Amino acid sequence: MADTGPGGPPAPGPMARAREAVSTRNDISGTVYGAAVQAHSIGMLTIQEAAPAIVPGAPVPRTLPPGTRHFVDRDSVLAEVAGLLDEALPAGGTEATEGGGAPLVVVLWGPGGVGKTATALRLAAALRSRFEEGQLYANLRGASAATAVTPSEVLLRFLRDLGVHPEYVPADQDAQESVFRTVTAERRLLTVLDDAHSAAQVRPLLAASPSSLAIVTSRTDLGRLVVEYGAHVIRLGPLGTPDAVGLLARLGGTGPGVEAVARRCGGMPLALCAIGARAAGAPQPDWELLEREMAMSGGADDTRGGESSMRDRAGEQEASADAADEPMRGAMDVSYGNLSQAAAKLFRLASLRPWRHVTPGAAAAAAGISQDEASTLLAELAAARLLEEIPGQAHYRCHDLWRQYAERHALAEDGIAGAAAAVRRTLLWYLRSAAAADACVLPGRWHLSPAYARLVGRPAAYENGRSALAWLRDERENLAEAVRAAADHGLDELTWQLCEAMWGLHLRLGFHQQWISTHRLGVQAAARCAEECPEAEGRMRTQLGFAYLGLAEYGQAQVQFEEAAAADRCAGHIRGEATAVESLGLLHLKQERWADAAECFRTARGLARQVGDPRALALLEHHLGRSLQGMGRHEEAIGQLGHALELMRALPDPYNEARVLMSLGRTLIDAGRAEAADEPLGRAATVMASEGSVVQQADLAELRADRAHRTGDTEAEIRCLEEALALHERTGAPRTGAVRARLEGLERLERREAAGKETGRREAGGLGQERAEEVPEEVSGEE
Repeated sequence: MADTGPGGPPAPGPMARAREAVSTRNDISGTVYGAAVQAHSIGMLTIQEAAPAIVPGAPVPRTLPPGTRHFVDRDSVLAEVAGLLDEALPAGGTEATEGGGAPLVVVLWGPGGVGKTATALRLAAALRSRFEEGQLYANLRGASAATAVTPSEVLLRFLRDLGVHPEYVPADQDAQESVFRTVTAERRLLTVLDDAHSAAQVRPLLAASPSSLAIVTSRTDLGRLVVEYGAHVIRLGPLGTPDAVGLLARLGGTGPGVEAVARRCGGMPLALCAIGARAAGAPQPDWELLEREMAMSGGADDTRGGESSMRDRAGEQEASADAADEPMRGAMDVSYGNLSQAAAKLFRLASLRPWRHVTPGAAAAAAGISQDEASTLLAELAAARLLEEIPGQAHYRCHDLWRQYAERHALAEDGIAGAAAAVRRTLLWYLRSAAAADACVLPGRWHLSPAYARLVGRPAAYENGRSALAWLRDERENLAEAVRAAADHGLDELTWQLCEAMWGLHLRLGFHQQWISTHRLGVQAAARCAEECPEAEGRMRTQLGFAYLGLAEYGQAQVQFEEAAAADRCAGHIRGEATAVESLGLLHLKQERWADAAECFRTARGLARQVGDPRALALLEHHLGRSLQGMGRHEEAIGQLGHALELMRALPDPYNEARVLMSLGRTLIDAGRAEAADEPLGRAATVMASEGSVVQQADLAELRADRAHRTGDTEAEIRCLEEALALHERTGAPRTGAVRARLEGLERLERREAAGKETGRREAGGLGQERAEEVPEEVSGEE
């Protein structure tokens, strides 16, 4: 059945509960949180939930990577940017003096290998003391349109870095931009956006505060940023000969011929660093010999024959124009020629795709060697400056110019067949690794891929689902690249299997734009595999439907779910059809089409009974109970949810059992049996506390407040709202303002009632005194 995370989509949320608990009038008094509308008359008023807040105690983001120690020149660039900063953002000030409220944007542009990233990081290191409220970094991978990351991917990371709880980071990019503007509007931030492909990629990532600075690097001047934000553009050219010599001296020492080598490198820092590393590896560098080797190089021209035969590279060939420059190629040839044969082969075969990073496991698969051997060879490549080691991780990053150089050599030296075999081995490694992780994240779901069958009887690859999910998240961009690679190479069976193995990643963490792009390829590949695996198309369409569902693109989601059901019905795949129909029902729940949802769940239940999956049947009984609840058929819903509860206990599945208990409690409250809701809500609270589910605990506290409201127990309602508020504040939930407003309203009501009682007491006391004075003295004496 459709595994929609722990228990599927949540029961009617806080906004729905607020509609039930609060009557709406066309007047407002007291404190208003969130948006307010002033009008002569209002026909219908819709107030959306506020944007999420920063989690209290969240650390200030300081995500700038360390810069290189071998840095020369660019002092004039630093002085220029510091001057711009002094003019636009005075030190210690909080407001920009010009720019119309826009942040200060500096664009460093120049050819690949000229040192833009190193310069940006040096600038950021020099200026970060002026931005103590946060420093953010993102590699936009903009060497080509194919590798450029989407703004949404970066916004997801930025929002979490800034302290927005993951539960409240929106899935839709427009909503992400809105939240990002909200949380950066009052913060003085420094942002480095490295290797941008276009102005459109950069715009959503600019902080809203005019007191912020964004340093952008690109191979183009990004002229639209000048027009729209008044960006200051600084072109970086090659180093002058004295500075180039200085960089070589820092890396490998001095000696006769060093100046000639510097000239051969054309002043390009990427080439200078590679040659410097080559010289540093010798006891006494022979610069004259290096210069002769560079002068004799030219073999790169002979390596280009097979490139276009493997796949169309028109876009990347434009991006690699700099690599064809003779000085750069000469330095590359000398560095590559000095590698051991094994390291050179690994370098070639691990660089055939634009992986975000290279790990020993993936590199070992590409080269067909052990992981220990791959680790040793990767260290050799890093020492030669052909790869960059990522601090604190066993990961390596390859500059796109080096990657293109390695790919050309792979096609020339290993041939198209050898290169294709290396890609296939790498994809198989990613598939098996992802399946092993996914099986730990969602251990109870069914699978189609043979990669999961290999896991049966083996120990779990990870200690728990959290660590497995962390691996999937870390390798997310490489997994997406693996799907694209499989599609490019016509490996349809691997394309859809890789998509299936990413289900737990996307279901738990989102990344909806990537989800849609990969699973569209998965649907196409599965359709072409209809003879080998007729069940695959339905599986892919159902998963793609959930991606659209997460973005609230309900029309697209419905199309995918309906086509998935049809494909599975045609294939005779009952389990898949049941899942697709159930998924359609979950869509209808989102749309509050309760009767349509119930019909889908009944149909799916009939199909699931043929399969005999106890967990699927338990989930469907819960979903059906929720649809009955939505229709207001409370007594039927209570019986239905009681049955679902029995099935969940028999599994057992404590978390989903608690979710059923929450639905049961909500239904009992709506049915006017508020006291009966105490027991299921209390049991659910115990489970959610043990699970550490703060968000669910907050929802439960609001449910208990609703229960108290129905019985007129204002003191208990206040206590529960105070608990809910404390939990919401821990996560920066959007509900925080609404709960606080409700709590303050009740407290004001309590004070008014208390004041009224006091007034009544005093009035009663005053009347008694007057009456006492009217009593005759003798009567009083007789008493």
